Formats: sequence, C-alpha cells, structure tokens
Amino acid sequence: MKLRRSGILTKMIVSALVIYAGVSLVALHGRIDFARRNLSEVQKQVKELELSNAELEYDIDNFDDPEVIAGIARSALGLVMPGEIVFFDGGGFRESVE
Repeated sequence: MKLRRSGILTKMIVSALVIYAGVSLVALHGRIDFARRNLSEVQKQVKELELSNAELEYDIDNFDDPEVIAGIARSALGLVMPGEIVFFDGGGFRESVE
C-alpha cells in the first residue's frame, strides 16, 4: 500500500511540475515577444540618434563655414538673408526666393 501511495504522490508532483513548466514557458514566450518589439523600437531610435549625431558633428567640424552657419540660422532660428522673400503654405513648408 505504501508503494502505491508514493507512486500516486510522485505522479501528482511530476504533473504539477509539468504544468508549472508549461505555464512558465507560455509566460516567457510573451516576454520574449515584448522584448523583441522593444528591441526593434530601440534600434530605430539608435539609428535616428546616430544620424542626428553625424549632422551635429558635421556642424561642429565646419562651424566656421559660412554656408553651415547660414543653414543653422535658417533651420534652428528661422532667419533669412536680407532681401529674401519667404512664402508659407498651410503645411508649414517654407520656401525662400532671393
């Protein structure tokens, strides 16, 4: 009789462990999918920041170039050259004509 009880107890413990392992695997699969989506978003942000850094490095390396200075003044400060006429449309696009 003792042998039979321990056999049933062993089966119950093994069954509980198998169920726990299955639930853990399903939960882990969900976490992996979430991490993959986040990885994709972070990689996209890294590429954007690398591009921004490259542009800033170019601006720093060429800080004394008049064209770079004019470009920064136009884009960051919204300045225009004397005598330029600026046209705005509804979308915020700016085109200048000398």
